Amino acid sequence: MHAAIVGIGHTEYSRDSGRSELKLACEAIGAAMRDAGLRPDEVDGIAKYTMDNNDPVEIARCPGLPRLRFFGGVPYGGGGGPAGTVLLAAMAVTTGQAQAVIAFRAMNERSGRGTPRFGQAWMTDRAEGPFSYLAPYGLFSPAQMVAMAARRHMHLYGTESRHFGEIARICRHHANLNPDAMMHGKPMTLEDHQASRMIADPLRLLDCCLETDGGAAVIVTTPEFARDLCQPPVHIAAAGMGGGAWNNRFMVKDAEAVHNETTVITEHLFQDAGITHDDIDVLFIYDHFTPMVLMALEDFRFCPRGEGKDFIGDGSRFRWPQGHLPMNTSGGNLSEGYMHGMQNIIEAVRQLRGTAPCQVQGAQHAFVSAGNAVPSSAMILRRDG
Repeated sequence: MHAAIVGIGHTEYSRDSGRSELKLACEAIGAAMRDAGLRPDEVDGIAKYTMDNNDPVEIARCPGLPRLRFFGGVPYGGGGGPAGTVLLAAMAVTTGQAQAVIAFRAMNERSGRGTPRFGQAWMTDRAEGPFSYLAPYGLFSPAQMVAMAARRHMHLYGTESRHFGEIARICRHHANLNPDAMMHGKPMTLEDHQASRMIADPLRLLDCCLETDGGAAVIVTTPEFARDLCQPPVHIAAAGMGGGAWNNRFMVKDAEAVHNETTVITEHLFQDAGITHDDIDVLFIYDHFTPMVLMALEDFRFCPRGEGKDFIGDGSRFRWPQGHLPMNTSGGNLSEGYMHGMQNIIEAVRQLRGTAPCQVQGAQHAFVSAGNAVPSSAMILRRDG
């Protein structure tokens, strides 16, 4: 793919931003433009999550982009959104539809409830569409549906809650080394995880991602245009989206099934990048709920199906600096902040630039996945040299 990420930017991640989602988006975009050394008249494209509440024309007006040549959106929140928006931007610059494209996410999810709340019970006289098969039985939230898939995985493969706890501990360990993380300075033990309150059995509070206010953005352009900018380009070696009938977001997932979305992506992603799993230096697995991290490691073929619990083990292989496959090195959705995965892309870029707080020595390839169990996206990033 003939495209690279040249700018990254984000606001603080908080429980109450005190400002609009438009302002959050513009702050993050402005930071990314300054990071890249781009003038407003050099940026002419915007790629967004369809569920983001900001309008592309309003986004362009506020930082003073003189004209948009390209704008588009990717659905499915943390599934299609993170790598999908970057892929959309990459396709635009590769085909000449734009020179430099912003991919962003901004939301007041914690304070303003700016994102439509799938987790809220229906307050109408009846539940319509797919919800009519779920709401009467108390299935309202993603956590409740993931809980059923997690319990099935535990039944089939002997996975235990402590394995989920190790995933939470990995992310919290990295957050405690990242001053920008919401959970910085808040250590967590496995005992803390096991003692946290139950949300939807077997999911505990510390198995669930943070609800966050903030904004995050990256800028994509061609390698040729990147040569004159401020930062070394981080190349998009491969990217893809995937989905299938099984990925209907209203469907309760069966851990025994082959996950359509990750199968579609994995079939070509590593081949397109010209590398193998062993070449990945740093790993970013979308951590909306800890069981889905374990399942994603299986689905993306970092380990065989059913062996995720053994691959996780005591978490040491994923913990920086000793682990040989550091994962979610800024704290992830669980402990840095929940920007629907865009913050993981920013950290992947920092790792390949060599500027991350938990810097993986000599990192050359980063794997970034979006949320699994829904139509999803993933990509492989690389640095030169």
